[in-house]
Amino acid sequence: MIIHNHFDVNSKGHLTIGGTDAVELAKEFGTPAYILDENVIRENCRTYLRAAREHFGADALPLYASKALCFTGIYKIAAEEGLGVDCVSGGELYVAKRAGFPADKIYFHGNNKTDRDIADALDMGVGTFVVDNCDELEALSEAATRRGITQRILLRITPGIDPHTHRAIMTGNVDSKFGSAIVTGQAMDIVKRAIAADGIELAGLHCHIGSQIFDIEPFSDAAAIMVRFIAQIKAECGYEIKELNLGGGLGVRYTEYDRDIDYAEAVKDIATVVKNLCAEGGVKLPKIILEPGRSLVAAAGATLYTVGGVKEIPGFKNYISVDGGMPDNPRYALYQSQYTALIANRANEPRDYRATLAGRCCESGDLLGENMEIQKAKRGDILAVLVTGAYNYSMASNYNKLPRPPVIMLKDGVARVAVKRESYEDLVANDVI
Repeated sequence: MIIHNHFDVNSKGHLTIGGTDAVELAKEFGTPAYILDENVIRENCRTYLRAAREHFGADALPLYASKALCFTGIYKIAAEEGLGVDCVSGGELYVAKRAGFPADKIYFHGNNKTDRDIADALDMGVGTFVVDNCDELEALSEAATRRGITQRILLRITPGIDPHTHRAIMTGNVDSKFGSAIVTGQAMDIVKRAIAADGIELAGLHCHIGSQIFDIEPFSDAAAIMVRFIAQIKAECGYEIKELNLGGGLGVRYTEYDRDIDYAEAVKDIATVVKNLCAEGGVKLPKIILEPGRSLVAAAGATLYTVGGVKEIPGFKNYISVDGGMPDNPRYALYQSQYTALIANRANEPRDYRATLAGRCCESGDLLGENMEIQKAKRGDILAVLVTGAYNYSMASNYNKLPRPPVIMLKDGVARVAVKRESYEDLVANDVI
């Protein structure tokens, strides 16, 4: 086992992903390529669904946070496993619709929904809008009233929690760009506006404190703040909040130095806090919604590359260059995210060489990691970066006009193309000559 139990080494000394030889996958599909173990994704979906319903009740619902990994096939998996989804853009809504995902189980997020976004989502029959601010509330009220419908909403509330994660992925602090803060009084103001708005049904509240969080305490603290706010709304407005969305953000193990989280136990711990506080505050337990994204798909993925060369600078550092880089995985450039990497065709050998993994772009910051422990490489080797199922394909770009890699799905040892590799023709398909 390497980090997660679906990564292993076979009798040839090759890395296996879901029991399939990674070197053979590279030969069949080329590199770079994203590889996803569908069985892992499905089991993670089932873990969340079982835990949510066991500890919060039969109406509890996990939503797949599709910004983590968005393509048609992932929505089909979410639907088949009984999850809802959250979408954050018109594009994600379009992909969900194309996949046949039931619109009534879609929660539409975003801090700046355009008029077109609102119109498209209403016409699509999206079940729930997660409203970020007063301007959006007013625009949605007008659009729904014109159509003669009442749109179900949650309000995004900022609980004022520091989850001790990277600042770029913190979303629950008071000065966040997301939501309305409780401590400033703006949250109560937007609640009152929503209650009074035409064409709007205020069903509940939403909060999300950040991402890649390993401690349960920040989630419990946020839940406590939200339950107390629900009690305050009931006391001040005489209005009962029926639904509470606690967001997502539980961390994923990327390296041997990261903790391994038991997601079912985490859900149980948060449920205990919520239930106790509801009882203390005289608040009926609302329907609980969770929004796992990274923790459903990240560990299921690996990215395969071909080594182009090794450069050793005596007294300084060693570089291993690969045929991908920041266009297919920008997370190191953005967040200095740590990964586990190895030479897939010699995965049984000690990782006793230290190197910086360099991408192929004309950009000094095009790195996949620095000072990483890996086997010594040579041109033609297959290099694997593990745990790339989240925020790799979904954040990929065509920088330096590089085509985006394919997504290859594995299920029970069978590999299939879920997203085709882009061609050079794809890169110019929208150019007007």
